Order: sequence, then structure tokens, then C-alpha cells
Amino acid sequence: MNNAYLLIGGNIGDRLGYLQRACNEITYKIGEIIKSSSIYETAPWGNYNQSNFLNQALLVKTALEPSLLLQKILGIEEGMGRIRTAENQPRTIDIDILYFNDVKINSNELTIPHPRIFSRKFVLDPMHEIAPDHIDPVHQKSIEQMLNECKDSLEVNKFSINVHNND
Repeated sequence: MNNAYLLIGGNIGDRLGYLQRACNEITYKIGEIIKSSSIYETAPWGNYNQSNFLNQALLVKTALEPSLLLQKILGIEEGMGRIRTAENQPRTIDIDILYFNDVKINSNELTIPHPRIFSRKFVLDPMHEIAPDHIDPVHQKSIEQMLNECKDSLEVNKFSINVHNND
């Protein structure tokens, strides 16, 4: 089995409802959610003229390999109404693969680890909650170290407990 760290988020419509549905879809189509962070409300990144996001980090045990995992994720996003236009646009759901075991992949379709983890507090805060000691295979630093060094000043606040119960 493989360990995949995912970040789910969205800023359109019933944000909490979309996160819950994403967790259900991930469990059904990808694998068991082993850990989930609290939900964080975060300012939008890149395009500031939009609503705040809700984000949550997940650790998922999956039998899928990275390319099939990406296909399943894209299918979930599309099924939940995600329309890809320009970068940093509002969306019902976004599911990013942050880490997959300790592999490094850099292809046209997929980059693992996600290339901007180290610069985004909205990723590092929820990841820190579930895996502070996880070592980024590119930067050779823990999530905690990267969070402490992160220069991102966008607001990130704990919104609620998680929508997926780890018990």
C-alpha cells in the first residue's frame, strides 16, 4: 500500500459540503483516509478577488500508483463540478497530491512533491497538524521546518474540526 498526502479545498458554494463529499469520494475511489487535519479557512492565493477557501490535509492509504491516482482525482473534481479555466480561479473542489510515499516525479502531467508546498502556509498549516515530522524529499526538511521558514503572509485560520472522523 502507498501513502498519499492530499490537500483538498474549495471556495464556491457549500464549501464544507464539498469537502465532505470529496472525502467520501476519496474513500470510495482512492483508499482509506488514515488521518485528516482540521479544516482551515484561508485567503485566496494569486487571485485575491474571490472568496476565502476551506482547506484540509489528508493521509490516504491507496493501492493506486501516482498516474492512476491523478486520473481518479481529476474524475472526482470533474464529477463535483470543477471547471478548469485559468490558474488560481474559484472552484468547487481542488484536490492536490502533495506527497506520494517518498517518490519524486516531474512530468508534464504530474509533479510530486507538489512544487509549491514550501511557499504556501495554507498547505503547510494543515500538513503540520497531521505530519509535522514528514521530510520533504526535495528540500530535505520537515514540514515543521518548512512552516517555520515560510514567508507566506496570507491569513490561515482553523475553521472547524475535520469533516472526516479519524476514529
